[in-house]
Amino acid sequence: MAQKLNPSAYDALTFDCYGTLIDWESGLLAHLRPIIERNDAHVIDDFILEFYGAAESRLQAGDYRPYREVMISVLDALGERLGFTPTADQRLAFPDSIADWRPFPDTIPALKRLGSRFQLIVVSNVDDDLFDLTQAELSINFDHVVTAEQVGAYKPDPRPFEEAIRRIGMDKSRILHVAQSRFHDIAPAHAMGLKTVWIDRRGGRTGGATPDSASRPDWRFESLAALTDVLAP
Repeated sequence: MAQKLNPSAYDALTFDCYGTLIDWESGLLAHLRPIIERNDAHVIDDFILEFYGAAESRLQAGDYRPYREVMISVLDALGERLGFTPTADQRLAFPDSIADWRPFPDTIPALKRLGSRFQLIVVSNVDDDLFDLTQAELSINFDHVVTAEQVGAYKPDPRPFEEAIRRIGMDKSRILHVAQSRFHDIAPAHAMGLKTVWIDRRGGRTGGATPDSASRPDWRFESLAALTDVLAP
């Protein structure tokens, strides 16, 4: 681990959105579990989340396609794995369920406090129109929003980070990246020379909807509130 986190060392905070600011695992389960149960399939939550994470990462590693299509393809693959075919309505509705994915309880208060001291930037594996659904829920004026759609690539590809650094327009030593996924965020941000904070939303539990990674962050907190108490006391 790095030395004690010094707030004065940074002017901008870049954030992953889904999993860090938004409780995407609860959102995924709330939408997928009723579909699975209506088809008389019976699996535990960890299976659903881990299947989603593995299928999503495979699709994102190929040629770029919109995240709306990625989500539908993951649903199709889940149905194939469990022996059912999603209906046309279920396929179309799945991406729009993002509108129902809620922020973690500490997200909005933390962002309001942090925004008084730092630039706030989102770097997210999502389409612009889908992030708009989340933006309506967050009601935070981010300084920049960089999506996979805008750069034609998904993290852990470096291009979303490169675009964020370009838009921020400052030396990357003044930027701190904050994220839940060590696979999508901590590893590539570290490789680019950014300092990183891992928000361990799962409290040390393995599994979940993001692939594992051995990448080590510079700092670890179990909540955005705990990080905010350090950065904006």
